[in-house]
Amino acid sequence: MTEAIEYDVVVLGAGPVGENVADRVKAAGLSAAVVESELVGGECSYWACMPSKALLRPVIARAEARRVPGLSPSVQGPLDVPAVLAHRDEQTSHWKDDGQVGWLDSIGAVLHRGHGRLDGEKRVTVTDPEGGVQVLTARHAVAVCTGTSAVLPDLPGLAGAKPWTSREATSSRTVPDRLVVVGGGVVGVEMATAYQGFGSDVTLLVRGDGLLPRMEPFVGELVTDSLTEAGASVRTGVSAASVERDGGSGPVTVVLDNGERIEADEILFATGRAPRTSDIGLDTVGLKAGWLTVDDSCRVEGSDWLYAVGDVNHRALLTHQGKYQARIAGAAIGARAQRVPLLEDDRWGAHAATADHAAVPQVVFTEPEAASVGLSLKEAEEAGHRVRAVDYDIANVAGASLYAEGYRGRARMIVDLDSEILRGVTFVGPGVGELLHSATVAVAGEVPIARLWHAVPSYPTISEVWLRLLEAYRDA
Repeated sequence: MTEAIEYDVVVLGAGPVGENVADRVKAAGLSAAVVESELVGGECSYWACMPSKALLRPVIARAEARRVPGLSPSVQGPLDVPAVLAHRDEQTSHWKDDGQVGWLDSIGAVLHRGHGRLDGEKRVTVTDPEGGVQVLTARHAVAVCTGTSAVLPDLPGLAGAKPWTSREATSSRTVPDRLVVVGGGVVGVEMATAYQGFGSDVTLLVRGDGLLPRMEPFVGELVTDSLTEAGASVRTGVSAASVERDGGSGPVTVVLDNGERIEADEILFATGRAPRTSDIGLDTVGLKAGWLTVDDSCRVEGSDWLYAVGDVNHRALLTHQGKYQARIAGAAIGARAQRVPLLEDDRWGAHAATADHAAVPQVVFTEPEAASVGLSLKEAEEAGHRVRAVDYDIANVAGASLYAEGYRGRARMIVDLDSEILRGVTFVGPGVGELLHSATVAVAGEVPIARLWHAVPSYPTISEVWLRLLEAYRDA
């Protein structure tokens, strides 16, 4: 073990969250070390956001093009799947992190490759791939940005069946003829959409009564209809009881809780995430492995030096939200290091991740797309707000009829009847992902309904749905 190296801040994890923490503390004039055991860029760059969207884009674009007069006859054939996979490989930089390492170098952060573990207050040990150990110490803060990993259920036969998780689904070199997907959340429906589009015979098994249960109910209904029309089988109210696969190769069989057997070539379990905190030395600072509870500056409760940023704090398991938290945390670390007497940690302050509570945006890249920000109707009512849901059929907007024939979509805004601001907005329909930021600005900015009347949507765009929602609210 060599002599300890001291930095102002030590960051565990070089995914997008850790990169952004390092960037913000460097901008504040602090030195930063980043520890990474896999690839710089993390889950999002190589096994989640980037590869999954590279796989989905051709599927969604073809589906939309098939509803455009004059273009439809040209896009009726199958996708060039090898070309799609090759593009996916380009988007992941062929699972090499040279570019991301170069970016860390450009901001002046120091990369330490290996497994990082806390070893007492403000102290981190890094075990490199050859077994060497380096000790890092932090003058001001250690930020845990280790993210999450896929959770597999404890089912008989599953361990030996070599199931896919999101990593295998997004990095596969081949397309199975038959794919069973277990789970109706974002990963499940996105991968069902992608592989159905590639020609797989997809069966989607959902324990609950619908897809995407954290969004408004009509979202899951429209996505279910679309998947079914594309040829997928969507089974709700069913659970996997066991999995069989002789020798871990060949066909795999999932046995349902009702005794039914479904055979496939691969099975994907998209059944949740767990924090990567089980082997990072939390016990050395009096904490237990698991989700880490933080305040709005992402500082771990009970500590004045330890931060948990991104998925590990369980506030909003989304890359963009983790990067937002990283900007907040980095600014707070910098301010505290400079002994700023009062942090701006009030609601919507520079050192408070208020959007985690009030304005979390998310796009699900299915066909049709689903997008939401803020609270659903159920969430708003459970929070005690006096609200009204205002709905509109997006197909009635002129821009939708130009976008595609047979456009199907729906918009909902949740209006707080006391303050007349928006608590949440949901869109589902082709192309709605690019509408979401307007809704995010409205919700995060707490823009009054009276002022939204002056935000004039361009004609003829799908954004005109905003005007129709306001009219529906006025006329109710």
